[in-house]
Amino acid sequence: MPCRYAAKRAARGYTPMHCQSNGVLVELSSSQLGSVRVVGVHGRLDHAHAKAFEAALAPHLAVCTAAGTPIVLDFANVVYISSVGLRVLLLAAKQVKAQQGRIAIAALTPVVTEVFQVSHFNLVLKVFPDLAAAASDLSAG
Repeated sequence: MPCRYAAKRAARGYTPMHCQSNGVLVELSSSQLGSVRVVGVHGRLDHAHAKAFEAALAPHLAVCTAAGTPIVLDFANVVYISSVGLRVLLLAAKQVKAQQGRIAIAALTPVVTEVFQVSHFNLVLKVFPDLAAAASDLSAG
């Protein structure tokens, strides 16, 4: 059964990653903010969605190299993240570092901010209060 908003969100450039029968949808959207690629994440990053998130994030990470495009993950619409979601972010950070690229995360919700602080993930990824601050930092180099 498709999620009730899937077609409308697809028209806006969102890529559905996983749809549960209860209508919970996790999506990625991609846009440019200057020279930085903004990857918006919408939904929950838990056990049910982590593999789909990892697969959908992979093409964005592939171009995040020293000569490529820096990435900001926009978490303004992430309502929850579990340890499995953090693992995906850890692997993404390691991949980007190995490729000599630049990645950051911005606009964490209060729940996700708490998880990041408790797990010290603010030491794994650069965390910014908003997209503008993240894009400015990554553009500067």
